Amino acid sequence: MSETSPYPFDHKAAIAHLCGIDPQLGRLIEKLPEFALNLREGETPYESLLRAIVYQSIAGKAAKVIFDRIRALGSDGRCPTPEELLRVSTRKLRAAGLSKAKISSVRDLATKTIEGIVPTLEAAMEMSDRELVERLDSVRGIGAWTVEMFLIFRLGRPDVLPIHDYGVQKGFAITYGKRAIPKPKEIAKFGERWRPYRTVASWYMWRAVDHAGKSARKITKKRLKVVIKRRARKKSV
Repeated sequence: MSETSPYPFDHKAAIAHLCGIDPQLGRLIEKLPEFALNLREGETPYESLLRAIVYQSIAGKAAKVIFDRIRALGSDGRCPTPEELLRVSTRKLRAAGLSKAKISSVRDLATKTIEGIVPTLEAAMEMSDRELVERLDSVRGIGAWTVEMFLIFRLGRPDVLPIHDYGVQKGFAITYGKRAIPKPKEIAKFGERWRPYRTVASWYMWRAVDHAGKSARKITKKRLKVVIKRRARKKSV
């Protein structure tokens, strides 16, 4: 790990590598703020995965509200422990905003954490990406995407490419001028050139979507101002 990097890998070396190997991505990187990964360092694997389950298929703001309600069920201001979560009634979990499927998922997560199938943070740090995917995939409701988010945002692994993530797919289409959202296989094949820093490339795919949205809003505002000025001129004639 570089002394200048707050991550478990040298992010500046990663950016230099990506710019050198992929000029088109390099041009995007030059337009955007420097890579900044928000690692959730205070969370255990159980807490990170609980958060990920809550956030599945829900808009960010709504998911945050639900997750805050789940956290409030704990006894010390943190998420409820696995033991505490298993004691929470279905009615309370439904009232917090969890669907029936997600209730089954969080209870299975709690059970498998108690059983040791979900590793401690210390154990997870020693495991490979593949080992973690295989271990955590046994938890109900946790698939590849959920584990990938855990690898990126909790463990800070440098070479994760969430090919099924819509934000990554859309960012790829924007960056490389695709007329349609690419298939996961296309991204996986193209992304081989980004190794061993596919996490960083994925982060920039997400930022490409944000950047395109802001640019579109700016254009819309400019056009609106032009329309207002034209209308004002017509009235004054």
